[in-house]
Amino acid sequence: MNKAEVYAYLDEHKIQYEVTEHKAVFNMKEISDIKLPYPNSEAKNLFIRDDKKRNYYLLSVHGDKHVDLKKFRKDNNTRQLSFASDSDLLNTLGLISGAVSPLGILNDKERKVQVFIDKEFLNSADGLIGVHPNDNTATIWLKVNDLIDIIKSHENEVHVIEF
Repeated sequence: MNKAEVYAYLDEHKIQYEVTEHKAVFNMKEISDIKLPYPNSEAKNLFIRDDKKRNYYLLSVHGDKHVDLKKFRKDNNTRQLSFASDSDLLNTLGLISGAVSPLGILNDKERKVQVFIDKEFLNSADGLIGVHPNDNTATIWLKVNDLIDIIKSHENEVHVIEF
């Protein structure tokens, strides 16, 4: 699904969201230069894989957090981890580097990507999370519980954990 198709999906499923259009951004430093309405709800998304390319994981963490892949591996009993390649990202989620989003799950035909969402989003006062709509020229703000429901309804595994 591209950006327009993501919006249509959210509308069709009556999921409330708000859109912030912005210039293309490719990392958290670039997004920090943009005035966002909910900066404390902004997510950093990492697409990683195990050393055998059998298991893929999408991690959505609070934007200011560092992710320790060794700790993640130990805590979640995975094989050795590394960042997935651009071709893995495109072939698995239909996304380009810089546009990684948990909504890319909607493009995961094999439903092989497990999603891990930072528990901090659920504990925030507004319960919002800001993610790309499969395109890095916008951020959409929606309730994290709605995002979890989208992932579950697509039949991908989703876990809420502390990072």
